[in-house]
Amino acid sequence: MTDKLITKVTTLYERFDPALIGALDQIYDTDVVFEDPLHRVEGLVALRRYFSGMVHGLQECGFTFNHILEQRGHADEPDQAVLLWTMHYRHPKLKGGQRLSLEGSSHLQFRERVVYHRDYFDAGAMLYEHIPVLGYVIGKLKARLG
Repeated sequence: MTDKLITKVTTLYERFDPALIGALDQIYDTDVVFEDPLHRVEGLVALRRYFSGMVHGLQECGFTFNHILEQRGHADEPDQAVLLWTMHYRHPKLKGGQRLSLEGSSHLQFRERVVYHRDYFDAGAMLYEHIPVLGYVIGKLKARLG
């Protein structure tokens, strides 16, 4: 069961586009909790709404999964997995629409479907550093501190 669900997750996220929104119920529980550095949403309906907003305006987005670590749950505990990934994306308002990459990871807890999903990534590296004026300021701060 675990391998089959993880395969569904990775296959759906290989192309993060509007088609993913309609397939979320194949991998997520109705009461899923999803967190990332920008938001926390509870429930499949809220997750659909959040992802719909994220894909809007994207010219391209997809994930390459570099490593997957799995752990079977004990007794009443759910199974877990950590997925290490690279996201490739393009948005017209970020760095002139250039293709960008971001490293991150996802922690999943699941039974028949995913009940908890938390993404870890640097939100500054994803967004703020690629906005013209803000990116310049962040670059100067990094240079000064680094």
